[in-house]
Amino acid sequence: MKLASRADRIKPSPTLAITAKAQALRAQGRDIIGFGAGEPDFDTPLNIKKAAIKAIEDGFTKYTPVGGIEELKDAISAKLKNDNGLEYGRSQIVVSCGAKHSLFNLAQVLFEAGDEVIVPAPYWVSYPDIVVLSDATPVIVQTSEKSGFKLGPADLGAAITPRTKAVVINSPSNPTGSTYTLEELKKLAEVILEKKIVAISDDIYEKIIYDGMPFGEIASLSPEMRDQTIVVNGVSKSYSMTGWRIGYAAGPENVIKAVTDYQSQNTSNPTSIAQKAAVEAISGDQGTVSMMVGEFQKRRNFIVDALNDMPGVSCLKPEGAFYVFPNVSGLYGRTFNGKLVKSSADITEFLLEKANVAVVPGVVFGNDNHIRLSYATSMRNIEEGMKRIKTAFSQLG
Repeated sequence: MKLASRADRIKPSPTLAITAKAQALRAQGRDIIGFGAGEPDFDTPLNIKKAAIKAIEDGFTKYTPVGGIEELKDAISAKLKNDNGLEYGRSQIVVSCGAKHSLFNLAQVLFEAGDEVIVPAPYWVSYPDIVVLSDATPVIVQTSEKSGFKLGPADLGAAITPRTKAVVINSPSNPTGSTYTLEELKKLAEVILEKKIVAISDDIYEKIIYDGMPFGEIASLSPEMRDQTIVVNGVSKSYSMTGWRIGYAAGPENVIKAVTDYQSQNTSNPTSIAQKAAVEAISGDQGTVSMMVGEFQKRRNFIVDALNDMPGVSCLKPEGAFYVFPNVSGLYGRTFNGKLVKSSADITEFLLEKANVAVVPGVVFGNDNHIRLSYATSMRNIEEGMKRIKTAFSQLG
């Protein structure tokens, strides 16, 4: 059967593929430690689960408005006002089936053939593909370890052309954990406002920030910047609700209406029960979030020190999210069993086969000198995994 041409442009998520491969090897009896999944290992907090159970018991199991129930929109509106100093009414908020769904829908209503979208690298693996599937062109702008993997105003300005429609800003970042300060965002905002492009602010890791660093929201810098920004967020990461599939976007009313109309023809409403759970997550007790962030910070400190103790490896300390992105290019040119190691994919394959450790090659994030490890796993796994990796690297010739 002949497929549509767009099907040839679709690539499966490499991070999910790594996780699936690790699971398959475990099923074969291999003792695999997985650092691939971008998913908190904590259970969904009890108060959130109880809210979902109550929704089921109350019979809240039918269709809802396409763009989300008013109760959830009001909770999101209050959160954006209290946490970010942003005022959005119900007509400026749409709830979707996860933040990825929000981003995909936005791309479909904002971008078209001939448009360019600036994507700083290293990037979350889905950004370029989401742009491509909207018939637009992703323009990859490399950032460096020296800059903390952050896009600077000069680099942004140099990448903008008359065809540029938007720039994606992900802070804290997947895969690097880099987090923009408000001052850094102000400099980017000056360029964005001058060039009149759209900022898509992916804030999904907003609450997972360390060392007392405040979260900076680019849309909050001025009314003009707010009008040129789409804020995207969700409950997956902060509340360990990845499987519940609730994300949202807030922005200009005409954009949100278009997304809602588009969503009405692909998924209709997000799950009714998950929406009730999300109300509790956003509006309820936030103590579990603080607990998770505290644990993540301990793991971050350990894993960064362990990686930097390995010859040929260097690792910046991330300010947020739950990933490290160590530079392993110092190991390139070495060999194992006669095979030359020359890429992040080679390192990934080597660690899986030799150390029973699953990581993600940096090349899928736009930087082949690095690998990504998620520390959203137990300290026991992290300690054992670091031992295995250090032993395996020491055996490279």
